[in-house]
Amino acid sequence: MGFLSSIFIFILILTYPQQIVSSQPIDTKPSLSLIMTIKASLDPKSLILSSWSANSTDPCNGSFEGIACNEFGQVVNISLQGKELTGKIPPEIGQLQSLSGLYLHFNKLHGVVPKEIANLIQLSDLYLNVNNLSGVIPPEVGNMSNLQELHYGLMVEESSNLAGILLTGSIPNQLGGLKNISVLVLQVNQLTGAIPASLGDLEMLTRLDLSFNYLFGSIPVKLADAPKLQVLDIRNNTLSGNVPLDIPESANVQAIQKNQSRKSQTAVVVGVIALFVAVAVTGLFTFSWYRRQKQKIGGTLSSDRRLSTDEVKEVTRRSASPLISLEYSNGWDPLGKGRGGSAFSQEVFESFMFNLDEVESATQYFAEANLLGKSNFTAVYKGTLRDGSFVAIKCISKTSCKSDETEFLKGLKLLTSLKHENLLRLRGFCCSKGRGECFLIYDFVPNGNLLQYLDVKDGKGKVLDWPTRLSIIKGIARGSHYLQENKGGKPALVHRNISAEKVLVDQHYNPLLSDSGLHKLLADDIVFSTLKESAAMGYLAPEYTTTGRFTEKSDLYAFGMIIFQILSGRRRITQSNRQAAEMGRFEDFVDPNLCGNFVEAEAVQMAKVALLCTHESPNQRPNIEIVMQELNDLPPASSEC
Repeated sequence: MGFLSSIFIFILILTYPQQIVSSQPIDTKPSLSLIMTIKASLDPKSLILSSWSANSTDPCNGSFEGIACNEFGQVVNISLQGKELTGKIPPEIGQLQSLSGLYLHFNKLHGVVPKEIANLIQLSDLYLNVNNLSGVIPPEVGNMSNLQELHYGLMVEESSNLAGILLTGSIPNQLGGLKNISVLVLQVNQLTGAIPASLGDLEMLTRLDLSFNYLFGSIPVKLADAPKLQVLDIRNNTLSGNVPLDIPESANVQAIQKNQSRKSQTAVVVGVIALFVAVAVTGLFTFSWYRRQKQKIGGTLSSDRRLSTDEVKEVTRRSASPLISLEYSNGWDPLGKGRGGSAFSQEVFESFMFNLDEVESATQYFAEANLLGKSNFTAVYKGTLRDGSFVAIKCISKTSCKSDETEFLKGLKLLTSLKHENLLRLRGFCCSKGRGECFLIYDFVPNGNLLQYLDVKDGKGKVLDWPTRLSIIKGIARGSHYLQENKGGKPALVHRNISAEKVLVDQHYNPLLSDSGLHKLLADDIVFSTLKESAAMGYLAPEYTTTGRFTEKSDLYAFGMIIFQILSGRRRITQSNRQAAEMGRFEDFVDPNLCGNFVEAEAVQMAKVALLCTHESPNQRPNIEIVMQELNDLPPASSEC
């Protein structure tokens, strides 16, 4: 026994150092040369990442834009979304093995995604969408066991005329190994082949978007085994066969005829089959609709299946083939019987709920003439209610909404609680389970948004006078202050998307912040998609690229940019505009359309507030209360200059 014990102790001594080594952090501090290699690939002309300097001694010293490190000096986050990067993703990025977040979306990166990216075994968030990437999905990605979100594709409206810069090949069966994945978005690519049955093994998957590809074959029955799947979007593919009965209610399942540009040799056969099925399904839906119309339908929820606002237009644009649209309503239903009542009082329901017939009647069945605007996830229509009042109705696809019904209801409850003279008033809401859309009904604002009053040239457009500009700035500040207050049962709220476009102007030129709290209703990846324009227009606070979070100070930054826009009358604010404001050169930062009709002392004070709000460091920006005090110190706006 003594001999055996000695051998055992000897083995422990041999293995003990190895155990110590394996408990060390995954990688050491990244070398400067590695970071500079990554920079040279992402930004080959060195136009964007100027802060990544070879003269620095430590990439984690806080001066490298978009890089965040942990206490061990390891890079854990690279946030470079919306930077107009034009290079490639380098294989060397796989050496940053402590990386947990990689955000490269909304750039112009090209080339393939290197297989070495799969070496990032700690990565949880991978955002590569809205780039010019091509090639295939590396099968090795399936080994990234910690990955929780993967976004890899374009926006639907960007899908035309992009041949050669989209993903090709099939979806690797190995993606079934992503055991922690919750969001998998591969929309708008040129992916072919079948949907891998292995995706049904993803126990944490809540959102799967494979829409606008070239996938064919049947929908795997095994997808119904994914226990947490809430949203399945497989529109605009060439799928066939039966739909598994347990696919979630929020599934957006469409099978369309293969058009000539895709598979011309099978177009006739598929077209005949699709036409036959379309006639049958249309007859079934018509009969079902007729029977329901004979019943008395009350409340907001409409269970009949109607084509969503954009389905007909989208199908016409993408293909001349008939559409078979199937929706299985056994899941997402936040305003269903017994659910909304737990979150709202009956009085709130009665005062805010509209039914679908009212919405359709108000918009004349979503007539094109009533369309006010459209984004990648919403459409806004002008409407007239039965009492004669004008409203703006925002249509949101439920696949863009939070799939967790409790969270959605909390967001809706928050929206109904927001009441302030400088916030756009919510009149009501309606969710149609059958139509697959939710509608938010707001007051209609006749004078458009603030963007329309910028860059006015040659008499084309209205020039706001100086008192009106001051009044608008103060009104935006009051609205922002109200949102950030934790008062009267309303939690403090960060708007996240303050911009000139979101500031509406009523008949008295009173500013109204729109879309306040809307992010509380939307899925996270949809919220991300709204950042592209904010970043391009300069509203996105610089610290967001390193933290990935919105705060009251990021809202303040956007407000400061709007002050500059209002003072200058320009949409784009340059560094020279800021320098002119700092130096008090009125001719270079005050709108020349005013022809000198402004008060210099007020211009100086407003410029001071704008500069403070847009300070590079969020810690150096004042809080909203101090901003309010600065603005209140100005005399009331008068018509005399």
